[in-house]
Amino acid sequence: MISLYENNWEGLLQKLTYQLTDESVKELSIIPFASPIISFGDYKSSIVATMGLNPSDKEFLDALGGELSGIARRFHTLSSLGLNHWGDASSEHLTLIQNSCESYFSNNPYNIWFRDMENIISGTGFSLYKNKACHLDLIPYATYQKWGKLGKEKKNSLLGLSKVFLENVLVGSSIKLIVLNGQSVVDGFQKLANIQYETKSMSDWTLYQKNNKYVNGVSFRSKINNCNFPTLNREILVLGFNHNLQSSFGVSSQVKASIKNWITESFKESK
Repeated sequence: MISLYENNWEGLLQKLTYQLTDESVKELSIIPFASPIISFGDYKSSIVATMGLNPSDKEFLDALGGELSGIARRFHTLSSLGLNHWGDASSEHLTLIQNSCESYFSNNPYNIWFRDMENIISGTGFSLYKNKACHLDLIPYATYQKWGKLGKEKKNSLLGLSKVFLENVLVGSSIKLIVLNGQSVVDGFQKLANIQYETKSMSDWTLYQKNNKYVNGVSFRSKINNCNFPTLNREILVLGFNHNLQSSFGVSSQVKASIKNWITESFKESK
């Protein structure tokens, strides 16, 4: 079980890597040789954080399922660190992992996914690629299977591993706004933080599909504090939307622009 290491990324990474040595964890479709990812970008200095479910397998694997290497590599693995087991990771290895997290957007980011996230937060004045914004995942481990294909039991087990991880990151950061990308992230964050959302139907976010079918847009708004995470010493605004920008069918540029405007105005109003 991860314990709290306020403002101590090394202690947190040590726990996360050691957790990968647990046999029960290996049964959760986690890519066993992939390092845990605390954040994409420097969470410690970030004001805004976008949030997804867990790291994509594309952060570690190519289209054929082989491990990324050379200039294509994004994060460290057992082989890139010269390790046989995560239990052998030293302070130097953990520093290399942390450095790869902090420098992610200046190396080889998965732009096809992150450009959408960059766009919707751009009205806040913060940037994933330039300054004081980062991306966080509810779960710090990449899995072979996509979230939608994982069974309910595996999903719950993965989320169970993550509450204290997420609290560590938020406590050690300067984050004031979290943006949740899609219904699954909204639901997962609600489970971890034990919060209630203010919901609103958003007509400008309606997605039109085939055979005259459509999906309504819904916004989610809440705030978290030490009632949700006991060691959190401030209030953080949480904004979410039910559409996944990268995978929901029919998310047009107009819908994305409307979501961006809502995030921008909501953040300004909260100051």
